[in-house]
Amino acid sequence: MNNGHLQPNQILSLKEKVGYAMGDVASNFYWRVFDVFLFIFYTDVFGISAAAVGTMMLVTRLIDAFSDPLMGALADRTQTRFGKFRPYLLLGILPLAAAGVLTFTVPDLNSDGKLIWAYATYIFMMLAYTFINVPYGALLGVITANSQQRTTLTSFRFIGAFSGGTLVAYLTPELVNWLGQGDDIVGWQLTMACYGIIAAILFSITFLSTKERIAPPVEQRSSIKQDIQDLLNNMPWLILFSLALIIMLTITLRGSTGTFYFKYYVHREDLIGAFTATYMISLAIGAACTPLLTRLLDKRRLLILLMSMVAALCFAFYWLQPQQIALMFVLQALIGFCLGPKSPLVFSMYADTADYGQYKHGRRATAMTFSAAAFSQKLGGAFAGAMMGWILSSMGYVANQQQSTDSEMGILLLNTIIPAVFAIIAVWVIRFYSLDEQKMAQVSQRLYQTNSSESHS
Repeated sequence: MNNGHLQPNQILSLKEKVGYAMGDVASNFYWRVFDVFLFIFYTDVFGISAAAVGTMMLVTRLIDAFSDPLMGALADRTQTRFGKFRPYLLLGILPLAAAGVLTFTVPDLNSDGKLIWAYATYIFMMLAYTFINVPYGALLGVITANSQQRTTLTSFRFIGAFSGGTLVAYLTPELVNWLGQGDDIVGWQLTMACYGIIAAILFSITFLSTKERIAPPVEQRSSIKQDIQDLLNNMPWLILFSLALIIMLTITLRGSTGTFYFKYYVHREDLIGAFTATYMISLAIGAACTPLLTRLLDKRRLLILLMSMVAALCFAFYWLQPQQIALMFVLQALIGFCLGPKSPLVFSMYADTADYGQYKHGRRATAMTFSAAAFSQKLGGAFAGAMMGWILSSMGYVANQQQSTDSEMGILLLNTIIPAVFAIIAVWVIRFYSLDEQKMAQVSQRLYQTNSSESHS
């Protein structure tokens, strides 16, 4: 890392943008499996009740969420010739691959033993994911100081994420059937082993093709406690923290309940892969359009518009009848397009808040900023998983059976009205975000001047 390379107008090469994106393709061979298939795997293959799965997801993700700031603190204090964050892309490969296989292994144990196994392996899975994904996310904040280039880089990242997610959503049911030859337990193990090999190759590409250019001030000496205090005094970051949690509730509910919706409400389990793939493709298109959209509207106004549209479309989805399959695909594609820019926008804004924190406090903790952001998203995912389990259980859900009218209504509400309500809450929260283009230009120029004077002193 060299502060002399810190240029507010720096343009990144296509090779580096694509290389960075490969890391999120790799991540989605795990995250998208969790998001779309893990809940129904635990209820319909592993054999755990919906209520138990909901509680487990809340407990394990809460444990994992608190590990994110610790991992961020560790990464911020790492010093190697390869940088602070890139080495973890190689160090985390084997734990991640092993955890993926173990999480989707069904042991020959009684119900209590299986539940203990599920808790232990899922905690291991999420900790392994944190170990590699927190440094990967933080890498975004040190590749470039140019706010528009960050938006472009995050667009590449999430095009990669949603492309990987599309492959996972469409191919996973097919791979499980093909590799398992009718045995879903074996099929899931072998599928996750294949995903581990692919992820290892992709993370290696990211390691080799990216460069860390931004370092904390040379004289910086701060404790973990100081880093956390700086975040708590960074109002734009606090708003994004709340926003990410709320939007993740919308995204997780839409992603995870779609499988239940088509299996039990529409009674077309054969369409789950195509429906989820449609969603992923539309997310990717939305992410790809983000740099263009940010030229028309600033990030804050664009998020308000998009989340308002998500709320309206989710409300419209509620009124569809089970036979209106074409309209389901159309509305799902529109919802995906509106949610697609969310991730590039919010993660670019997180990088802006890291700059703002350095501007305000004279200290920089990039990984802590991004890891605490991941903490927020995991809390959102945890609450969504718990909400699903508890609502389905209270409505009388029974795995692999014809559902009651109440159970079908629970599935419908989780897929439509409830995500719409969270989208409306997100719109209200976004209104308080204050780092517009003019403010960020001022921040970037000040940091450039400060780093230039340090590099020549």
